[in-house]
Amino acid sequence: MAQRGGPAVLPDNPFQDPAALQPRPAAVLDGYNPFESDAPPPPFQTPSVAPPPPVPAAAQPPRKASPTEPRNYGSYGSQASAAAAATAELLKRQEELNRKAEELDRRERELQNAALGGSQTRLNNWPPLPSFCPVKPCFYQDIPVEIPADFQKTVTTMYYLWMASTIALFLNFLASLAWFCVDPTSGSGFGLSILWALLYTPCSFVCWYRPMYKAFRSDSSFNFFVFFFVFFAQNVMYVLQAIGIPNWGFSGWILSLIALRTNTAVAVMMILVSLSFTAVAVLGIIMLKKIHSLYRRTGASFQKAQEEFAAGVFSNQAVRTAAANAAAGAATNAFRAP
Repeated sequence: MAQRGGPAVLPDNPFQDPAALQPRPAAVLDGYNPFESDAPPPPFQTPSVAPPPPVPAAAQPPRKASPTEPRNYGSYGSQASAAAAATAELLKRQEELNRKAEELDRRERELQNAALGGSQTRLNNWPPLPSFCPVKPCFYQDIPVEIPADFQKTVTTMYYLWMASTIALFLNFLASLAWFCVDPTSGSGFGLSILWALLYTPCSFVCWYRPMYKAFRSDSSFNFFVFFFVFFAQNVMYVLQAIGIPNWGFSGWILSLIALRTNTAVAVMMILVSLSFTAVAVLGIIMLKKIHSLYRRTGASFQKAQEEFAAGVFSNQAVRTAAANAAAGAATNAFRAP
């Protein structure tokens, strides 16, 4: 091909032309036509590509740990302490379960022996007196064994109420003694406080606690009626004890206010006794209403109580012997009469 201004110099190998070997962008090559002009093709320009926008840190996926990367499982000391704590907790639970299992086995054996008429495990255990004491226990009492599970809490509360009333009577005796030391004319109240402590402690246990215990144990309507009658009178006495009428042997609120003008220390003792009597009276009224509601839900009635009383009287061997002797004596007298 001839070129203007001089002969054209052709390379030995046109395929080794540096201009032909350089890649050209598609946009430049599309606009170049070698048949329209003798100008050389435009030089190659590297296309400018915009860098990708940076990915925010929050949108980046979490990096997964490599299988060969070592993991941090904590120090050996922390692992050992955790294992020791877990072992101790398991041992504690195991001991508790063993203790409960032994208790259940003991109760089951006692119930089986009671059902078969065994007397070895039915020995009296209340009051809990030492073995060397000449006085032996008079009653058998085991609330978890003899009382149904629905009424165990109620019976236990009544037992604590009886203990609280006993402690209140003992504190009343001490307060009456202190008041007698301050006022020698209050000797009658001090003497009555001794009488109430000695009389109410056993009588309250026998007259209202034991009937309540037997009523819940065997669902006895007769024992329920005995309990309601006696415990209502006991609540009246609780209220009188809290009032504290002078010379009645009770260090209640009235006597505490009287002692407050004479001796402050004795008055403080009497106020504590008054608070004890008040708490016992309030708890007694609450428990009386609660047990009455439980009694009404059991389906008991006065007729059922009469039937139980009659069955209990006629099943007593002493009563039957006395009735037979009376009948035999009456028949003998009738035959001998002219």
